[in-house]
Amino acid sequence: MKIYRLSKQKYANSFNGKGAAKSNNRWNSKGTEVIYTAESRALAMAEVAVHLTIATLPKDYVMITIDVPSSVSIQKLKVKKLSKNWSNNPSVSETKKIGDNFINAMESCILKVPSAVVQGDFNYLINPYHKDFKKIKIIEITHFPFDKRMIFQ
Repeated sequence: MKIYRLSKQKYANSFNGKGAAKSNNRWNSKGTEVIYTAESRALAMAEVAVHLTIATLPKDYVMITIDVPSSVSIQKLKVKKLSKNWSNNPSVSETKKIGDNFINAMESCILKVPSAVVQGDFNYLINPYHKDFKKIKIIEITHFPFDKRMIFQ
């Protein structure tokens, strides 16, 4: 399986979850290391674009293509079990707890979660401490220019 991550160039090879641990995010609390990825390049872009404005349109982003072998364990979150407000902004503590528990349980390397930005699409959270993590490889890093025609806040 191929998954994708959009990142600033200087962090492209920092495939460790330390960036996510710096703040509270939808699927992790501050201090919990997790790697956010998406099922498509378009979703990876949308997940970043919702945080940008035309004034902050970056020029230093790269698209990272990641290979996940079929032997890597993937857990699927049951979307029906989430509360109605799980996708609110700012994010709710329920989703942070789910992500934190996933990392701490060490049962699976990847957790498939719904996107709050693109309904019906999915993101993949990677546990950098799981034994299967070493099987996951970055296979391509390419410059990613944001199209100026995109509508930003």
